[in-house]
Order: sequence, then structure tokens, then C-alpha cells
Amino acid sequence: MASAVGTVRLSRRRARRSARRRVVPLWRRGWVAGGCALATAGALAGHRWVPDLGLRLGSLWESALPWSALVAVAALVWAAVRRAPAAGCAAGVLVAVWAGMFGPVLLAGGGAGGSGGTGGSGGSGGLVVVTHNVSADNRDPAGTARALLAARPDLVALEEVTDAALGAYEGVLDRELVHHVRIGTVALWSRHPITESRRLTIDPGWSRSLRAEVRAPGGPVAVYVAHLASVRLTASGFAAGHRDRNIGALAAALDEERLGRVLLLGDLNTAASDRALAPLTDRLTPAVSGFGFSWPAAFPLARIDHILSRGLPAAGSWTLPATGSDHLPVAARLRAG
Repeated sequence: MASAVGTVRLSRRRARRSARRRVVPLWRRGWVAGGCALATAGALAGHRWVPDLGLRLGSLWESALPWSALVAVAALVWAAVRRAPAAGCAAGVLVAVWAGMFGPVLLAGGGAGGSGGTGGSGGSGGLVVVTHNVSADNRDPAGTARALLAARPDLVALEEVTDAALGAYEGVLDRELVHHVRIGTVALWSRHPITESRRLTIDPGWSRSLRAEVRAPGGPVAVYVAHLASVRLTASGFAAGHRDRNIGALAAALDEERLGRVLLLGDLNTAASDRALAPLTDRLTPAVSGFGFSWPAAFPLARIDHILSRGLPAAGSWTLPATGSDHLPVAARLRAG
């Protein structure tokens, strides 16, 4: 009997010690979630110093920067559920860093057209421009062209224009934008006369870029339309060398540009925040209002379709509704410089 009582007492003492071990002080809870939030805040603030490690991880991280907000949301939820103030404070730091970086972009809104809205005349010397990778597999090119005209653009740049679909695009766009040029798989339609056009050789093996000169209000504009090489996932990481060579060649062409007003429109296959695009963003200013994610159209995760300019500052940019492409069209309203 005494032995049984002793056993019960010993079990109770062990249970009390185990319970005490399980009681974690409030400020020690959620350290894993808090650590992840602080590490993300550091990587966000210092994204230029995140190494590529031979796999282009830093470049990939910079393309996905806005989505770091998901880490903050997860940490805040964890802090609330587990009553972990340390995790909540760490999440607050991440929120502050994220807001400091992206708050101005969001406050800029969707521009004059609004997200998915319509544009209009760019005003004296200004332009409304649209760029769209229409997809070589687009089954409704005429419907796509009508959707682009809803923005009442002055310029429309298209990528992945096939021989079979060209007539459909011409049949719709030519009604309002009477001047156009097509070289390879890229094309430009303009409300104003196109006085010069030529193939822009940034890749000897492809014909996916052009330079045109448009006689726009306020003076001539050099318009570049480009579709850069895609990034491929390989066993050794993200293969972006082909695209980066395109970027370098395009930057060299911009250095030789004689006109003061310049536009670059097209599918550049990376986000403007990606360090790989610095040779272009150092020379031209991206038109960005809000995030304006353009790909994939079904659930946009990144803005890889861009409007960049020099001498024509953007008054706003927005995406248009989905078409028959896997990209969303991107539009911007530009002011005379």
C-alpha cells in the first residue's frame, strides 16, 4: 500500500515538473516565427546584398519582393494564436520595412486610368501607351486588339505577333492607329506618323526587337519594342544568361540614342526591381503605379511587362483586363518632359 502511495506521489511530482517545463514565458514564445520575420525584413531592406550563390537566388528574390508581405501575415497570425509578443514585434518590424519600400508605390495608385480602367488622350505632348505580349497561342487576336483600343492609346506595342494573327491585329488596330510597323514577332501601332523604323539587333539569332521614330506632339520620340529571352530553370539554377545578354545589348543601343524622348515597351521577362534589369533602369525610368502584376494572367505574380521612358515622365500606369494571352496588357499615361 505504501509503495502504491509513493508511486502516485512520484507520478504527481513528475507531472508538475513536466507542466512547469511546458510553460514558456511570453517573450520566449514564437522565436522561430519572429526570427523568420526579422530575417525577411533584413533581406528586404538589404536586397541588393542578397547573394546569387551561383543560382541567381538574389535576382529571383528581388523579382518577388512584394510577396515578402506573406511572411509578415504568417508571423502576425502565429503571434496572435500563440500569444507570442516577440513574434508580433518582429512582424511589426517587417511590416514597417515593407511599408517604407512599397508604400509610395501603392499610394501612387493605378494612375489616371486606374487598374483595368481606360486611358485617353495623353494631353499636349503626352501619350497613352500600351504594351502587350499577345501570346503566339492567342485564339482571339481580334478580340485582344479591341480590348487594347479600349484604353484609347496613342501607341500600342505587341510581342509574339505571328504571321497567322497579323491580319487580325491589323484589321482592328488600323482603324484608329493608322501607322504601324512589324519586324519579326514585335510590332508597333501609332496614332502619329512613324518616320523611321528598323530591326534592333540585340540578339543575332532572333528578330524580337525594333526601334521606331514617332512624330508625336511636342517632338519626335524614339520607341523601342523588345521581347527579351526567358529565364529557364535548370539543374544548376535559373539560367538567365541569354536574357542578360539581351539587356546589355539593349542598354548599349540606348547609349547611342540621339533623341531626348525615349520609350522602351515590351516583355522584359523580369521585374523592375531585379538587379539584372539595372542596365535599363539606370538609363530609363519605369512607369509604375501600384504593383501592376502582369503575369501569369490567370493569377498575376510579377510584372514582367514594362513601360520605361526618358523625357516623358509617367503620370500613372495600370493593367488592362485579361485577353486571350497569358499576360495582362500594361498601359501608362505619359506627360511631355
